[in-house]
Amino acid sequence: MQLAPTEEKMWEESPSRHRAKMSEIEINEKYESGEQRILTEMNREKLPSFVEALKKPGYMDVQPFYQRRLRWDEKKQSRLIESFLINIPVPPIVLYEKEFNFYEVMDGQQRITALRNFYENRLKLTGLELWPELNGRTYATLPAKIKAGIDRRSISSIVLITESASNPEEALLLKQLAFERLNTGGVELSRQEVRNCLYYGKFNELLLNLTTNSIFTEAWEIPINKPEELVENNLYKKMEDAELVLRFFALRHVEDFRRGMQGFLDLYMIKSMKFSDEDIKILKNIFIQTINLAHEIYAENLFKPLDIESDTWKDKAYKAYYDAVMVGFSRHLANAHILIVRKSKVIEDTKRLLREDTSKLFTGGERIKTDVENRIKLFDNMLSKIIAE
Repeated sequence: MQLAPTEEKMWEESPSRHRAKMSEIEINEKYESGEQRILTEMNREKLPSFVEALKKPGYMDVQPFYQRRLRWDEKKQSRLIESFLINIPVPPIVLYEKEFNFYEVMDGQQRITALRNFYENRLKLTGLELWPELNGRTYATLPAKIKAGIDRRSISSIVLITESASNPEEALLLKQLAFERLNTGGVELSRQEVRNCLYYGKFNELLLNLTTNSIFTEAWEIPINKPEELVENNLYKKMEDAELVLRFFALRHVEDFRRGMQGFLDLYMIKSMKFSDEDIKILKNIFIQTINLAHEIYAENLFKPLDIESDTWKDKAYKAYYDAVMVGFSRHLANAHILIVRKSKVIEDTKRLLREDTSKLFTGGERIKTDVENRIKLFDNMLSKIIAE
């Protein structure tokens, strides 16, 4: 199986595993050492000053805002402004200080975006309940008293200064844990949205790029060319399409699977922060070659397992089966021409394999490492036998 250069050594060092059983003395020593602890500070700033500060170069990393698929409509944004107007307490935003006086947002993307839209006159207030008289107005067109009243309001922030951990990967996992527990936004973030905010970089951009692959979007019924339908698509809304692409890359290393599916995907994202441009190029080609090969074999039935009762392909794709198909084919790209020539044999043996799947390995949930390994191994072995014939 082809690997990117950095992937070949990426599992040599892993986050330390903490012992579940420790003596009271050891526990006290761990606490006193400051291990796995986050330092914080509290700030409070007037709304106009806060929004103006966002414009300063090198002050706050707003990239997560734009990469995340925002889901606050104008009505929700307007109600935040109304909350400030009538002085309803608004939860503090949470920032992470990456470097001295350089922050990234851990919680509060929606609130910050709403404030910026409001003060830059891109938000027309709508859906206000207590102040319906202001509907249709922007900040610039508000009555002077109303504008002055909002300008007097402040927003609080909790700044995470640093974290203490035994190695960089443990530090990132601690940071992720803090993000997940502190996140109080109006819409709960999916696990992939959390990764998207915390581990954005070359590899994360690749994931988002590959979600637009035409074969991928057709197989998962993602209406990429229909914006109105796209924003309502469940896979797209919660970035589960990006997670599907991530699953492919991560499960190529299934022998290192640990911490459950979501935890393993977290680890791969953390390790992906070291990927070079060359790594990204190689990984992109592996994904495209693999999905092209799988589509060449299964066409419109790609990632759709067999319905045992009717002996016909199901009408939707399944994640577990997708994992097996993609990882399996990725291990045999060098023999793609053989598999294409023996396409009918691949389809026939796939049906046989799925008919024998009494434990529902290919249509079940995440389950345990053994299940994930077995379904990939079964599909891989099937392809190997066809190639060897």
